[in-house]
Amino acid sequence: MTRPADCSVTELLEAYSAGTLSPRDVMADVISRIEVSEPHLHALWAFEPERALAEAAASEARWQRGEPVGPLDGIPMTIKENIATEGVPVPLGTAATALTPAKRDAPPAARSREAGAIIFAKTTMPDYGMLSSGLSSFHALARNPWNTALNPGGSSAGAAAAGAAGYGPLHIGTDIGGSIRLPAGWCGLVGFKPSFGRIPIDPTYIGRVAGPMTRTVSDTAHLMAVLSLPDDRDPLSLPYQSLAWTNLSTELRGKRIGLWLDAGIGSDPEPEVRAAIQAAAKAFSDEGAIIEPVAPFLTRTMLDGLDRFWRTRSWSDLSRLEPERRARVLPYILAWAEGGQPLSGADVFHGFSQIEAMRDAALAATAPFDFILSPVSPMPAFPAELASPIHDPERPFEHIGFTVSANMSGQPAVSVNCGYTANGLPIGLQIIGRRYDDLGVLRMAHAYETLRGPQRPWPTFG
Repeated sequence: MTRPADCSVTELLEAYSAGTLSPRDVMADVISRIEVSEPHLHALWAFEPERALAEAAASEARWQRGEPVGPLDGIPMTIKENIATEGVPVPLGTAATALTPAKRDAPPAARSREAGAIIFAKTTMPDYGMLSSGLSSFHALARNPWNTALNPGGSSAGAAAAGAAGYGPLHIGTDIGGSIRLPAGWCGLVGFKPSFGRIPIDPTYIGRVAGPMTRTVSDTAHLMAVLSLPDDRDPLSLPYQSLAWTNLSTELRGKRIGLWLDAGIGSDPEPEVRAAIQAAAKAFSDEGAIIEPVAPFLTRTMLDGLDRFWRTRSWSDLSRLEPERRARVLPYILAWAEGGQPLSGADVFHGFSQIEAMRDAALAATAPFDFILSPVSPMPAFPAELASPIHDPERPFEHIGFTVSANMSGQPAVSVNCGYTANGLPIGLQIIGRRYDDLGVLRMAHAYETLRGPQRPWPTFG
């Protein structure tokens, strides 16, 4: 039988309604799973089991009265630690941060609590979220449940590890260049980066979004129905749309799908990754979709310009810290950010302009297609102690060629597992849609889940 900690949102809601499981049963099983797994993974921060059990008991009482407070009442959830939750400090993954408790919940946390979800922990991340890695100067090194010698990816590192290890069904990450999709791909999860502005977030920033990280597309859809509700604190959020998030049926025949296997920049997909993406494209083709190649459209000028802009932005923040606090920052991040110190205003302006160049190139290249298929990452998971697959602060973003353009263009994109390497490591398929077609992307991902068939058992400890 499926353990309560491994049940989907749909299974849990049905069980709560029928009285065959209680929120307290499920939360206790999640805590038991964490006690066994967390010494290996270091996925959590601000873990509050006693508070979680108390909230689960209150949820249980509501279900017994037939009065659930919302669509996620009693569902266990984690939230990435850079998303504020009232009363809990926001370290941003770095030992340089002063630990001041947040005054209120950020929008994703507020909507989740209103829906009845039990936020039982925050999840770990690297310094300032600027690594695709679980390496941090504040948190213990996060590890990949599929192989603890390897990295879960980042910056939503702990969220990915928690999801793959079965710390309940729902996890929320953030993404500004691939920080949801990359760790989701390396850990075998569904990781959804919605259209820019679809989920209100605070603070907001160019390309930055929050989004679900789950084991199934259906669970992601349940969470999107909650997270996409409006919040006036985000001035860049989209006008609210009431979408049929959990209606995931779609027709594949006649869909025009682009197959993007060369980003134009960065590392080339490794053979096993390329083969898995091609096999996924064939599965769609066999169902009547029209598959056509997408030419590479990103350039070295674009990626290097974005790198320079992000370095300067980071150095601007770090340079204002007292020297003692700045010295606590992860050395890799400090070395990378210092590269922004000598840049001129013209250099930084040119770098910033590459956001627009990347956006325009992405929208033009993908315009002829309903959806795009690509790798999430060119390579599988890498050694746990590294800051990136290449581990070179002078070449920090060679692995984000397939993910970063969707942040700059605002397009929705999802990672869904499409196979495994010979060593048993998950491989992520990315599905990109047109701007604002978030539901269409989830429907395509759900269709692929059906086509690919059963997956390997999730990793367990103890």
